[in-house]
Amino acid sequence: MSELRTERLLLRGWRDCDLGPWAAMNADPEVREYFPDVLTHERSKESAARFQADLDRRGWGWWAVEVAATGEFIGFTGLDPVDEGMPFTGVEAGWRLARTAWGHGYATEAAQAALDFGFDSLALPEILAVTTATNLRSQAVMRRLGMTHDPAGDHDDLSVPAGPLRRNVVYRIPAGRRRPAEG
Repeated sequence: MSELRTERLLLRGWRDCDLGPWAAMNADPEVREYFPDVLTHERSKESAARFQADLDRRGWGWWAVEVAATGEFIGFTGLDPVDEGMPFTGVEAGWRLARTAWGHGYATEAAQAALDFGFDSLALPEILAVTTATNLRSQAVMRRLGMTHDPAGDHDDLSVPAGPLRRNVVYRIPAGRRRPAEG
């Protein structure tokens, strides 16, 4: 299973000690603002187990993210095939961080490492990202990564109740237009 390192972060497999902070993150209404609901401890545990199983099976997926200097778990980032039933296919980049990790550039730094892995190690022709139309912070990260909005991919997520969270926007970056890996 691969680990990815950046200047400040380690993207790694999931550990038992991650479950407490992961469950707390998923129970935080601000962290889950752009999702239909917060997650119970059990649902958080199930998701971490599923993420680790994907990492074990294919060597990539949703990595746990820790601050390298302190070992503090701050969330996740990574790549995953687009869910079945979406109006498009491909590999999606994503991230979610604890509120205490917001505003430090960690989401962009971790997601850039995931993009570099996707292009360099998996030879993906393109990576996309999806969020609600109202999630301007995630869209800002997407733009910092060099992704551009693809209005043709925008869609309503019918698994979400009618309301402001239903409309989703899609951003894309082709391999040929990515920022070169640093280092």
